[in-house]
Order: sequence, then C-alpha cells, then structure tokens
Amino acid sequence: MSRTRSPAPARQQPRRQPHQPVRALRIKLLVGLGLCALPVAGIAGRWPQSAMLVCAALYLLMSLLALLLYRHDKRQAGQGGQRVAENTLHLIELLGGWPGALLAQQLYRHKTRKLSFQIVFWLIVIAHQIFWVDWVLLERQLSAFLLV
Repeated sequence: MSRTRSPAPARQQPRRQPHQPVRALRIKLLVGLGLCALPVAGIAGRWPQSAMLVCAALYLLMSLLALLLYRHDKRQAGQGGQRVAENTLHLIELLGGWPGALLAQQLYRHKTRKLSFQIVFWLIVIAHQIFWVDWVLLERQLSAFLLV
C-alpha cells in the first residue's frame, strides 16, 4: 500500500488589525495644540516681520514633509521596502516638522513604541518649546545669557 502525502497546510498570513481609532484622542489633541501654542504665539506676535513669515512657512512645510515621510515609512515597513532613516525623520522634526511628526505618529501609529526614537523626538520638541519660551515669554534673555 502506497501512502500519498496530503499537501502541507498553507501558511496563513498574519492577521492585520483593522484600523482602530486613536486612543485618548481628545487628550492627544489637547497636548498637541498646547505644544503648538508657543510657536503660534511667537510667530503671530511678530507676524509682519519677514523672519516670522519664513518661520511659519518652515513649520508648515516641514510638518507636511514629516507627515508624508512617516506615511511612506509606515507603508515601506509593512511591505518590507526601503525605509526612511530615523535620522532623516529627526532632522525634519528639528527643522520645524515636529507638529506634523506628532500628528503622523498618531494617525499612522508609527514610531510610537520605539523608546530610543521617542526620547530623541521629545528632546526635539522640548528644545523647540525652550526656544519659544525664551522668544515669547523671556524676550530672548535666555539666549542672550547663553551667548555671552
């Protein structure tokens, strides 16, 4: 009697989680808006100046670029393609794209669990906040002190 092998069971693809809503959306929106308050106040308080126009444009463009890069990186991660270097993401955040990066992290649920990435990201956000506190509230006294 000859035995015939039954075909091996097909490998099942890992199930993808259906798109879930962002957790604690209201709190995250409030935090995001709160973090944007100082840059907006700083830019709005000196709006007609050309430097502030450049600053506003830089924040908007870098935030849009960050959003697009996070989206691309998330897609590439799912497909096993060429990823966006973390240093590139951090550079865009440092150049003013941190609001877009913060939004993208929540929209795409990307780079939210990697502690080393989050530490650098939040240090960048804190650096921007310190700059704007100095600019808006301290009238550049901190930067004058540090540059002496």
